[in-house]
Amino acid sequence: MSEQSVLFRIDGETRVATLTLNRPDKLNSFTREMGVQMLLALTEIEASDARALVITGAGRGFCAGQDLADLDFTPDSMSDLGDLLDAHYNPLVRRLEASRLPIIAAVNGTAAGAGANLAMACDLIVAARSASFIQAFVKIGLVPDSGGTWLLPRRIGEARTLGLALTGEKLSAEKAEAWGIVWRVVDDGELQASAAQLAAQLARQPARAVAAIKCATRESANRSFGAQLDLERDLQRELGTSHDYMEGVAAFKEKRAPRFEGL
Repeated sequence: MSEQSVLFRIDGETRVATLTLNRPDKLNSFTREMGVQMLLALTEIEASDARALVITGAGRGFCAGQDLADLDFTPDSMSDLGDLLDAHYNPLVRRLEASRLPIIAAVNGTAAGAGANLAMACDLIVAARSASFIQAFVKIGLVPDSGGTWLLPRRIGEARTLGLALTGEKLSAEKAEAWGIVWRVVDDGELQASAAQLAAQLARQPARAVAAIKCATRESANRSFGAQLDLERDLQRELGTSHDYMEGVAAFKEKRAPRFEGL
C-alpha cells in the first residue's frame, strides 16, 4: 500500500478492533485509496477473532466527506461520480451494514457529506460534544449519497431529512442525539474511552444473537409486520439451540455473569 490513510488494531484482551481514518491534515476526507484500504482492513478484522469494531478519525475531525482534490474536473475527463460510488462508497457502506460485528462510530469533530453517512451506516454513534453532522451535498449541487437518503429518513423522518439535505445546515451533537441519530454524547476528552468501553461491552455479548439482532432490525424496514414476525420466529428457533442461549439461561438461574463463546 501507499500512505497509510487507514490504520487498525485489535485488542487481544477485549477483542475490540479500532479502525482509524488517518488523514488528519485533511480532516480525514475520503480518497479512492482510503476506500480501498478501508475495505482491506475490514476484511482482516472480520477474519480475526474481533467481536466488536470502533471506527473513528485521527486528529480533530471524523471525516469531511470526499476529498475534491482526488477527483478530475477537466472537461475531457470529468470523474464519473456514479462510478466512484459503485467502486468505493457503496461497497463500503454495504459491508458495514452487513457485518456480523457490532460497529460503533466514535465521531470526533466534523462528520460531513459521506463522512456523516458513513457514521450512520454503523450500528451506534458515540459523539464528542464538539462533533457536528453536515449533509453538505447541496452546496456543491449534489444529492446525499453513501446511503444518506435511506438512513436519515428512517432515523429522523422526512421533514428533518429534507431540512438538513436542502439547507446543508450543521447539526450539533446534542441535537443529533435528541433527534435519534446519536446514541450518546460525551465530553471530548472522554470520547475514545467511552466508545472503547461500549465496544468491550458489546464484544462480551453473544455474537450470534448480536448478528441476528442487527439482521432483524435492518430487515424490518423492508418487510410487512407479518413477515417480520416470521423472521423473528425463524431467528429465535435457530438461536434457541445455541450454546450461548443455554449458557445465558444457566447463568440467570445460577445468578452469575454469563460466559458467552459466540456459539
